[in-house]
Amino acid sequence: MLYRVIDRDELPSLVAAFMERYEVIAPVQRGSKYVFAAVDSFDDIVLDYPTTIASPKKYLMPAKETLFEFNAEENAVTDYTCEVPARVLFGVHACDINGMLNLNSVFTDPRYPDPYFQARNDATLIVGIGCTPSEFCFCNLMDSEEARPSYDLFLTDIGEKYLVSIGSVVAANILEGACTVREATDADRIAFRAVTRARQKAFNQDIPDVQEIPMLMDAFHEDPFWEELGGRCLSCNACANVCPTCYCFDIRDTLDPGGATGRRERVWDACTSPQFAMVAGGHNFRPTPVERVRHRMYHKLNGFLATHDRSLCVGCGRCALACKVDISPIEVLKFFERKGA
Repeated sequence: MLYRVIDRDELPSLVAAFMERYEVIAPVQRGSKYVFAAVDSFDDIVLDYPTTIASPKKYLMPAKETLFEFNAEENAVTDYTCEVPARVLFGVHACDINGMLNLNSVFTDPRYPDPYFQARNDATLIVGIGCTPSEFCFCNLMDSEEARPSYDLFLTDIGEKYLVSIGSVVAANILEGACTVREATDADRIAFRAVTRARQKAFNQDIPDVQEIPMLMDAFHEDPFWEELGGRCLSCNACANVCPTCYCFDIRDTLDPGGATGRRERVWDACTSPQFAMVAGGHNFRPTPVERVRHRMYHKLNGFLATHDRSLCVGCGRCALACKVDISPIEVLKFFERKGA
C-alpha cells in the first residue's frame, strides 16, 4: 500500500476534483443525525460524524430495483437497463468499507455473479476516513476496525494533515492533480501511530471480547437466553434496514394499472420478517421471533464465517441504536461472557 500526506486545507480541492467527474456521496447532517447523501459542495460534508443512521449500502444494493420489464399481451420480456452513475462514496468509515467488501464477496461470487451489483460496484470509488468509535461500536472485536484493501483512498487525520493510503491508480491520479502530495515523514508516521492508539483506547470496554464465538453459538443454541432475547423482538426489521451487511432480498412482480404490463423488482428482505422462511403450502421454518432472532445472530456471527472466513457483522453498532427493545450482537457477546465466567 502506498502512503502519502496532504494538508488539511487541500481537502476541498480533492472533493472538487472528484465532483468534476463523479457524483459525490458523503455524510451530511440531518437534524441531530447523519446520513449519506449526494452533495454539491465540500461545505455540506461532515467528516467527524459518529455513525450514520444507515450505511452507504443502498448505493450498491438499492432497496428496490427493477430487474426486467414484461408485457403479458405480447408475451415479451425486456431487459431493464438504467444509467449507472459514476460515484464516489466519500468519508466512509472502516466498518462500512468492510461491510461493502462482505457484500462484494456475495454478489461477485464467480459462480453466481450479480450483474446489477457488479455494475454499481465497478462505477464506484470509495474514499474512507478514520473515525473515533461511539459507545455502541465494536468493530475492533469483529476484525473490522481497519479497512481491508478494497478502497481507493483512505484518509487519517493527523493534525493539520491527512495521511492518505492509496488503493487505486485512478484515485491516485485525481489526488495528485488536486493536491500537493508528498512523502510521509517520520513525524507523520509517529502522529499516525498516536492517532491509532488513541482510537483503540476509545472503544467501549464494557463490550466483551469473546473468543471462539462460532463454538459458543453452537454450544448454546438451545439456551433459554434466546427465548428471552427473541421474545422481545417486534419483527420491525429496523436492524436489517440499517445494517451494512444484510443482503437478503425478495422478488416481486409489480403490475401497471392496466394489468398487461409491469416489471419484476428486487426488494430488500430480512430474516426477522415473519414471512421470510415461509414456503409453498404455508409452512414456516422459523415461525417465531425467537427462532428468527437466533438465526440472524447465528448468520452474522457464525454462518458467514464458515464460508468467507470472516464475520458478517462488522461491529458498526447501528442495530443496537435502531432496535427499540435492545436486541443486538452486543447482548449476545455479553451473554457468552456470562456463560464463560
